[in-house]
Amino acid sequence: MASTSSPSVEALTEEVAAQSALVNDLRKQQADAATVEEAKKKLGELKRTLALAQHTAGGGGKGEKKKERMLLKTPKGTRDYGPGEMFCREHVERIVKDVFTTYGGSQLDTPVFERKEVLTGKYGEDQKLIFDLEDQGGEQLALRYDHTVPLARYLAMSGAITTQSKLWQVGKVYRRDNPVMSKGRMREFSQADFDIAGSFDTMIPDAEIISLVCTILSRLDVGEFTIKLNHRRILDGIFEVCGVPPAKIRTISSAVDKLDKMAWADVKKEMTEEKGLDAAVADKIGEYVKHKGGRELLDVLKADAALMANPNAKAGIEEMSLLFTYLEAYGVLDKLSFDMSLARGLDYYTGIIYEAIVEASAPPAFKAANAFASSSTTPSVANNTPAAAQKAPAKKPEKKAAVAGAEEEEEIDESQVGVGSIAAGGRYDNLVGMFTAAAAGEGKKVAGLPCVGISIGLDRIFALVWPKWVEKGMRSKETMAFVLALGDGLLKERVELVRELREGGIKTDFMFKAKPKYRPQFAAADKDEVPFLIMIGDEELKEGLVTVKKQKWQLVDGKTVKIEVDDKGTKVKRAELIQWIKDTPTFKQWSSGKLIV
Repeated sequence: MASTSSPSVEALTEEVAAQSALVNDLRKQQADAATVEEAKKKLGELKRTLALAQHTAGGGGKGEKKKERMLLKTPKGTRDYGPGEMFCREHVERIVKDVFTTYGGSQLDTPVFERKEVLTGKYGEDQKLIFDLEDQGGEQLALRYDHTVPLARYLAMSGAITTQSKLWQVGKVYRRDNPVMSKGRMREFSQADFDIAGSFDTMIPDAEIISLVCTILSRLDVGEFTIKLNHRRILDGIFEVCGVPPAKIRTISSAVDKLDKMAWADVKKEMTEEKGLDAAVADKIGEYVKHKGGRELLDVLKADAALMANPNAKAGIEEMSLLFTYLEAYGVLDKLSFDMSLARGLDYYTGIIYEAIVEASAPPAFKAANAFASSSTTPSVANNTPAAAQKAPAKKPEKKAAVAGAEEEEEIDESQVGVGSIAAGGRYDNLVGMFTAAAAGEGKKVAGLPCVGISIGLDRIFALVWPKWVEKGMRSKETMAFVLALGDGLLKERVELVRELREGGIKTDFMFKAKPKYRPQFAAADKDEVPFLIMIGDEELKEGLVTVKKQKWQLVDGKTVKIEVDDKGTKVKRAELIQWIKDTPTFKQWSSGKLIV
């Protein structure tokens, strides 16, 4: 018989919740490290005790099989979205798709999983984040990591002969990363990609992509944003001039890419201690990658004789100069930052690279003074460091001992994690050719296909837009009309009117009761904040009329409240009802989720 002194699962669950709250409070109060560590240690012990208690509670006595309770939760790094959230997400997606088609794009869809060999070898150090699937009928499969590699596979299967095409795709992608759900950093998330494939004059499609993302972010309620730009050939030239061995260029580039998450001292440590780069070489790199600015930065680079003597760097600088000329014509120069620390860790980029950031991209603790450090341990302040580009030094998660029945889960202080970039991309001229070459076999001449594109993180944008959406009292439905019965049910007549309205393009609902009472019908319409109440009774039916009552809401102390008026409704001829509604300012000014006021 179990000891009565052993805490119950319910009690342990409460203790875990309380201790988690304590840990978060200590972090916010910036308590000393020892106190925080002690609280975290206790939290870990409580979690292990809870896991063992749950495991024990699920078992029975000898020879007795007791069905274990199902744990109702989504897998780590995933979540459900309710109707209100989905309405907001659809609003974001509609804007993105509208801009994609405005810029001449055609839609594409690829499988959510690919043959594993298609995905491997394309993502550099992020290779470890690919979700492998078990052998499926002889095929080694994996969930797609992004839309770019599947697109390149699709173009290669088409013979790499697609010329001057614009393709877009919206869908889920998967990464086995440590999630921070509140910031839209997840293991299953939605991306929207727009890519231009084919041979064009230099930098014109690249400028088109940057203009496209500026248009999208300007239409979405994400706040002020910055597009950080750099060029892989400039970076490669810098690494070559500084003395990085050719075999280490990609891994050193991956380290530089972490400068938006880590202080320069930590990045230098990774370069030297983990990746074996000479400290003097790392210091030379640091002098280059601290620069950021606008078109004037090109003059600084052109004045560097060693850099201009390098073929890679020279070609990249000339292309960037051309790009700025085109971006001036697009009218987006005020949104740009030429940032030498931007590297983009993925292996397939070959030219221009970019990412979009907002103020929330960075965690609150990161300061400009931490952005770069001198060759000693004394930090130096980097000039012109955009606030949105500053992030706190990342800490490596501590590994926990595995416990039977417990899910291994690192503790993450979400208040110290930023949303990250909300869009990113670049030029990848060799990726399609890699696939055509691999398919053709050794020694065969194959066609390549230059490409440039952008990936937009819809979940990260949602994390920025949703709180504002709630604050503004946005709706969760587009229902414009609700049909009510004033007489004895009139179910058949209500259904006929609902059908007429729907066929006329008015989104309409009604109550699923044969003989509904008056007040419950009003309550159902009010719940969805429907702007038009359409009432029918015996008198209206005889005269071929309906009574339309307009409804409005307003925000009071953060809550949506109905504006009460004495309006008894307007008599409208049944045959003219649809056009009457469409002619109202409410209908004409409607945009998805707009508060009716």
